[in-house]
Amino acid sequence: MSVLGDLARRHTDLLSSQVEHLHRLLAEWQLLADLNFADLLLFARRRDAGGYVVLAQVRPYPAQTLYQEDMVGTFFDARPRVALSFKEQRIAREGDPEWREGIPIREEAIPVRFNDRVIAVISSEQNVAAARTPSRLELSYLQAAGDLAQMIAQGSFPPHDPPERDIRPRVGDGFLRLDPDGVVTYASPNAVSAYRRLGVTANITGQSLAELGLDEEVEILPELRKGRPVEGEIEAGGAWILRRFIPLNHSGKSGGILGIVRDITELRSRDRMLVLKDATIREIHHRVKNNLQTVASMLRLQSRRLGSSEAKAALEESVRRIASIALVHETLSQDSNERVEFDQVAQRILDMVREGLAPSDGRMTVHLEGSSGELPSEVATALALILVELCQNAVQHAFPFGSGAVTVGLKRTGSTLEVSVADDGVGLPDGFALERNANLGLQIVRTLVSAELRGEMTLQSNGGTTVRISAPLAK
Repeated sequence: MSVLGDLARRHTDLLSSQVEHLHRLLAEWQLLADLNFADLLLFARRRDAGGYVVLAQVRPYPAQTLYQEDMVGTFFDARPRVALSFKEQRIAREGDPEWREGIPIREEAIPVRFNDRVIAVISSEQNVAAARTPSRLELSYLQAAGDLAQMIAQGSFPPHDPPERDIRPRVGDGFLRLDPDGVVTYASPNAVSAYRRLGVTANITGQSLAELGLDEEVEILPELRKGRPVEGEIEAGGAWILRRFIPLNHSGKSGGILGIVRDITELRSRDRMLVLKDATIREIHHRVKNNLQTVASMLRLQSRRLGSSEAKAALEESVRRIASIALVHETLSQDSNERVEFDQVAQRILDMVREGLAPSDGRMTVHLEGSSGELPSEVATALALILVELCQNAVQHAFPFGSGAVTVGLKRTGSTLEVSVADDGVGLPDGFALERNANLGLQIVRTLVSAELRGEMTLQSNGGTTVRISAPLAK
């Protein structure tokens, strides 16, 4: 549960739908903080104790914050403007600045309306001492902030279905103000530069979106006239611009359009490089898998020409080891994030051991329990080899009468991976010691557990044999 959701559940009477609206607000309110050059605190009424609790906080990027400390979760017995905004359900900004530690603070309380009810109040707080004669850019910011505040108070902002994006443009990236017909009435220097990257050499102020030559009007204006924000990317001449337009509609009329643009050319160029790199990595894993399978096929051919059953068995064990590594590379060739869904690999390893070693009459079973989830590729490779060795050890040595069960368990506890391979066979010989009596397979397992997984391994023999491995996983 989010911090806001947890605080709301413990200290307020807010419904889940109201909390969801506040979550949408928090996804958007950095814009209001930046336009207003102000710290924002989100207040809600406390359930029984009276007063208010701060559910969320955001600081402005273009101005110095008033709060060095985190205010989320702080209780207030009284906040006069917040109380007035709750009571009268309107923006409260009248009165003289409040002095705090020698600093004059202008506070504006903005009611957050949802389904015709005020569910919270935003306190927008600005250091008046830092104020100076505002530039045209700052005046445009403040005017847009006022429009957004009115929309929040009337319940028309934030939108009910905000776009999900990995990056968002900020006010400082590039700011546009447009009239209801899509004509640019003001453009910040960064916004002008962004459109220059797209090849627009004319002065964009006074131009409509259609006149900019990017065919934006067909896509944007119909949606904006319906009161819907529009967000998307434009590409021209090798440059990429992320732009967002928000209709400023309140009090039954249109206040124009707020636009934010961001030059993301370098980000998209880096994305293309990453896509190329990912494709290259997948191709490498694919070729490694093919090469390993070729080696395994050559060993199988060699084993068929050998007369010694012992030599054949040794080559077959090597083939299974190579095949287990190939399985990991096959998985990585499908997804280049260097992590492996190991449960699928483990199941295929068990199938391979059962088909290669277990009798075909079904008297011997090999099955998987639990889950390891995603594992780093280096852990997955070592663990694949370990499972091959332990499972074929159990199938070959635990069941002299040809029947029994082998169970592989996978479990994650916090940052620890726990693996067990248990059989219900004859158990270990009397006096068996891992350090002294281990065969080649167990020696390989010991080395992999200690050197590759940095883990611990134990053996237990009691009506069968159980091998347990515990290894740390990097967080």
